[in-house]
Amino acid sequence: MSDAIPRKPRLSFGRIVQMNLGFLGLQFSFGLQQSNMGPIYSYLGADEASLPLLWLAGPMTGLLIQPIIGAMSDRTVTRFGRRTPYFLIGAVLCSLCLFAMPYSRALWMAASLLWVLDAANNVTMEPYRAYISDRLDPAQRPLGFLTQSAFTGLAQTLSYLAPSLLVWGGLNADALDPSGIPVITRIAFIVGAVLSLSTIVWSVLRVPELPLTAQEIAEMQAEPLSARTTLRDLKHAIVEMPAPMRQLAVAMLFQWYAMFCYWQFIAFALARSLFGTSDATSAGFRQAVLVNGQVGAFYNFIAFIAAFAMVPIARKLGARPVHAFSVAASGLAMLALPWCSTQARLFLPMIGIGLGWASMMGNPYTILANSIPPARTGIYMGIFNMFIVIPMMIESLTMPLIYRPLLGGDPRNVLTLAGILMLAAAMATLVIRDKPAVQPAST
Repeated sequence: MSDAIPRKPRLSFGRIVQMNLGFLGLQFSFGLQQSNMGPIYSYLGADEASLPLLWLAGPMTGLLIQPIIGAMSDRTVTRFGRRTPYFLIGAVLCSLCLFAMPYSRALWMAASLLWVLDAANNVTMEPYRAYISDRLDPAQRPLGFLTQSAFTGLAQTLSYLAPSLLVWGGLNADALDPSGIPVITRIAFIVGAVLSLSTIVWSVLRVPELPLTAQEIAEMQAEPLSARTTLRDLKHAIVEMPAPMRQLAVAMLFQWYAMFCYWQFIAFALARSLFGTSDATSAGFRQAVLVNGQVGAFYNFIAFIAAFAMVPIARKLGARPVHAFSVAASGLAMLALPWCSTQARLFLPMIGIGLGWASMMGNPYTILANSIPPARTGIYMGIFNMFIVIPMMIESLTMPLIYRPLLGGDPRNVLTLAGILMLAAAMATLVIRDKPAVQPAST
């Protein structure tokens, strides 16, 4: 008799693509936030130095929601599966918030909608990552997670580029609603609302979860889902956290602090470098937002291509060295950006940003998935998200304190800081020692 975990059915590349299609809609939503929330806040009157505080919604909701949802999804038994209900609930809420966001009439309304939007995205995110780990054999996980990364790149390419596509199609970039928000921004968010729901529904219908075994169901029903079991599972998982996961925390601290700096201040840095303005109501600032969308689309397209190119390299060399190289390239790119005084010069650094972004969305999850017990995938994916959101929270709380005294009130200096931190993340990644999860032995 064998107690070994049975092998998962091997999926074709087409099926792996379909199961990850939901990430297209999910990441289109994130791309809209990354490229537009800072400008939207500025259009509604926010001060530059206070912008990080207005971005607290993402890390706060991620910290509170993802570990709990991950633990709950590990113990959920429904006719639709244990992860699927969370996908669908999150997708519906996300679509509603995306539709409402560009109709905000005041700063408090936009900030409130961002809290609900990020909560909805977080309800979907970690069960989705656990679903990939559940559905794929370890040999196919690098392809599965890097396919997610590829869809992240494609979705964010489209979301960053959407306003420019509308302008190139004949819409006026300077047409504003009564709140000063460009009409092209409103249309882009409506497109995101449709994609967010439709792509996730497609994925869960085309590649449903594997049915739970009778033994798995019996184990869950022996201790059904409750607040007590959820909190107990969280405590045990943190205490018993595998060493590679603990080591990843340092690299994640540096890279996600840096990435949050980049998203929050890149449009403002470009406004100064390319158009010589810091006035959010000026035509030059709106042009900088469009340029950010165009170069952001380029780095996300690079991420889309690089994610697939990384699959054979990560298989041969391992995810750790590939990730270290990629985030180092991103760090050098961020250091170069403040020196780019024309739009044409921006595209070379964006290759480095794209390599780093592709790796950040795929390789750490490969390292993680291979080091954690399969039965606790959901809870560990949720806890791992804490390694993303805590650095974001630290950045949001510390940046307003250092923005003017230490960084001179210049967003270009924020990018320089981000580049240094990305290089530190590369060095921290190299000290990680991969160790596979202990599997039940065969007898």
